[in-house]
Amino acid sequence: MTKIDPVELTAQLIRCPSVTPNEAGAIKYLEDTLSTHGFDCTRISRGGVENLFARWGSGKNGRSFGFNGHTDVVPVGDLEKWTFDPFAAKIMDGFMYGRGAVDMKSGVAAFVAAAVDFVNDTPPDGSVVITVTGDEEGDANHGTVAILDWMEEQGERIDHCLVGEPTCPNHLGEMVKVGRRGAMTTSITAIGVQGHSAYPHRAKNPLPALAKLISRLADFELDKGTEHFDPSTLAVTTIDTGNLANNVIPAKAKAVVNIRFNDAFGSDDIEAWLQEEADRISAETDIEMSIKTRVSGESFLTPPGELSGLVGRAIEDELGITPKMSTTGGTSDARFIKNICPVIEFGLVGKTMHSVDEKVEISQIGQLKSIYKRILKDYFAS
Repeated sequence: MTKIDPVELTAQLIRCPSVTPNEAGAIKYLEDTLSTHGFDCTRISRGGVENLFARWGSGKNGRSFGFNGHTDVVPVGDLEKWTFDPFAAKIMDGFMYGRGAVDMKSGVAAFVAAAVDFVNDTPPDGSVVITVTGDEEGDANHGTVAILDWMEEQGERIDHCLVGEPTCPNHLGEMVKVGRRGAMTTSITAIGVQGHSAYPHRAKNPLPALAKLISRLADFELDKGTEHFDPSTLAVTTIDTGNLANNVIPAKAKAVVNIRFNDAFGSDDIEAWLQEEADRISAETDIEMSIKTRVSGESFLTPPGELSGLVGRAIEDELGITPKMSTTGGTSDARFIKNICPVIEFGLVGKTMHSVDEKVEISQIGQLKSIYKRILKDYFAS
């Protein structure tokens, strides 16, 4: 059977303008490709998002290895600043340009091509699963979460999973993600009493109280890091009143903080701390404080062991590089998959992701495919 060229598959996917949550033909193209090569495919549609579950093998006998990725992309931004059409997959000087070139249509193309080659060349005693979502760059409520919900309903399983996100800072093979910090965003609203700035005693100004709280939060050291994680961080992302008048004391002021936390905490612990600090300032200033938190994901770690060793050895065998096992960076859909099986992330160099003139080095797409195929070969051989 004809092998899949991961470079050509990357180009075909880039040509689908799948700005989240639009499918734009990308999921359909993968479904048709995988079906042609013996994978049983199911489209999972929820909340206006299209997702794909594809399995080779019955899933009832032997082990099951999964790949996860996404075909949705962030908006292109200022189109005039792009050198080439962001959905043309233009090739120039050894690079392919386009939105999603790195994050992460090339990664999806590499593991699809690797999986197809592997099951056709050496059919394993087990199954290979590919899950692709169209809602990773958005709210992520109807993407990988929807796939996992469907899997639970259908009794489907994955024993180990690799997410093909770009993980390498500078060169292919240098970094594997074995965990991620948790992420949460908290809005803090300070409520006072509006009044004329010439008569401040008749008003109750929420701004000094909010500024005091934000200063206290920003100066606080959450922790010094743990064995596998950097220190937790809190960033103040906005302070706003919506007040356009310079002679009015506003009734309300709002601030937002974003927190990335390690495995020393759960989100409940941090939310309780935020509430405690807000209550303290409220008591000191007589300004009401309310907080509202959205948790994007808890921190998690796949401890060094079988899966990280498997991926590390494959990278060493193919590239002669010993990768660093890391937990740095933002969130990914691995935060959902860790609830059903051990999960690890490895992919291309992410320097240009989400940027103007996003591009992928063409030679590295083939190298990534070879690494993924070796991972499958060694996994089922063991």
